[in-house]
Amino acid sequence: MHKRFMLVAACVWCGACTHMSLRSPAATATIAPTKGNQTAGTVNFVQRGSMVYVDAHINGLPPGLHGFHIHEKGDCRADGGNAGGHFNPTGGAHAGPEGSPRHAGDLGNLNADANGVAVYRAQVSGISLGTGADSIVGRAVIVHANVDDLRSQPSGNSGGRIGCGLISKSADQWF
Repeated sequence: MHKRFMLVAACVWCGACTHMSLRSPAATATIAPTKGNQTAGTVNFVQRGSMVYVDAHINGLPPGLHGFHIHEKGDCRADGGNAGGHFNPTGGAHAGPEGSPRHAGDLGNLNADANGVAVYRAQVSGISLGTGADSIVGRAVIVHANVDDLRSQPSGNSGGRIGCGLISKSADQWF
């Protein structure tokens, strides 16, 4: 028997449907290169409870580490310059994704292989796909030229913006 069917059947049978959700909010950003760069890819976000799962596949990168952040404005014009600074609704200091306190938009680094491909997967707290002050929907994801040192203020000394994508709500995902 299929797991989703079993879950729905159990939910109907015991009346637990009011306490559980079968779908999780989701959003996607399509990364496009800034002028003179080749950075492109997709970043998917799925919220489960208080955590947001981030799954990124980026290509066209120089090999090595690249700062990876959510920025405050969903505007990729001016080679990503219109995206503003890191998303930081709580006023935390810049740090890595596990740091505390930190900018909510601090995702750390992408690690591009010799072919310029980076795959990133993480669980992130302090952000949501809802409508509150911590929502990242309508903001931008930026890929930077250099490594994020995870400590320099305010942006980790991560250099220019080589890719940018608007975070847009997408179809909810089954959990």
